[in-house]
Amino acid sequence: MSLTVLVTGATGFVGRRLVPALVEAGHQVKAMTRNPDTYDGQGDPVFGDVNDPGSLAAPLEGVDVAIYLVHSLDDNDFERKDAEAAKTFALAAAANGVQQIVYLGGLGKEGSQLSPHLRSRREVEKLLAGSDVPVTVLRAAIVVGAGGISWEMTRKLVKNLPAMVVPKWAATLTQPIALDDVIRYIVGVTGLEKAYGQVLEIGGADQLSYVGMMQEAGEVMLGRKVPVLKVPVGTPLLSSWWIKLITGVNATTAGNLIDSMGTEVVQTDYTIRDLVPGEPLTYAEAVRRALEEGPR
Repeated sequence: MSLTVLVTGATGFVGRRLVPALVEAGHQVKAMTRNPDTYDGQGDPVFGDVNDPGSLAAPLEGVDVAIYLVHSLDDNDFERKDAEAAKTFALAAAANGVQQIVYLGGLGKEGSQLSPHLRSRREVEKLLAGSDVPVTVLRAAIVVGAGGISWEMTRKLVKNLPAMVVPKWAATLTQPIALDDVIRYIVGVTGLEKAYGQVLEIGGADQLSYVGMMQEAGEVMLGRKVPVLKVPVGTPLLSSWWIKLITGVNATTAGNLIDSMGTEVVQTDYTIRDLVPGEPLTYAEAVRRALEEGPR
């Protein structure tokens, strides 16, 4: 069934890979961006800004499914900004008769002490669902793919350090997922009525600590595990500047991500596999694909 699908953040890490996959699946895709004149990807470029309510009616006109991939992690005030954007978008989607919103959120146990980043993701889920439009939430941990901030942090740490001195949060368990699997799941739930109103967990084949991720990435990239020494450096501020020093990743973005790394984020529900069949990729294969697509 061909649908008209709006992808917000169409030029972002996930969006730029998602648009061609939706086109290949037979959908008519609107690629929403603040700079449509310079957009060179597939789909129909349309102007829209989630922080500007007046700009959303035009891109949402005639849309069946809206895929929401917006966040403000590079801003110290990201919680407020993301909440306001979600409320604005939900109201605009309802006003334009959208049938489904698909949102890529974050894993983390309900009732646990979530970081500001993960807490914000939960708040966005609730605000998107505050209108009459059914929301499908896909909760993921680290997404492994070329250009993704978390992956680029890992890649540059492994590449630039002969041995790694890592903060204590590096022992936390997570479940990284390949970008290809994220795309497959988003395309799979798009327009799928059984997924309306559901919160679905998605993850890769492996559960690893952050140390384990770096060591396995080292084996793929360098043919060996990188020696690791854990030190009791735990504050996001110190860790973020450490990441910036070694990798060049923006300290604000790194800090907001690192603040979440003390929270275990693993998949505990596998309903998604009934709705979108298929085995997820291993972490090693996700790393290989990321290296093939991007810098090494």
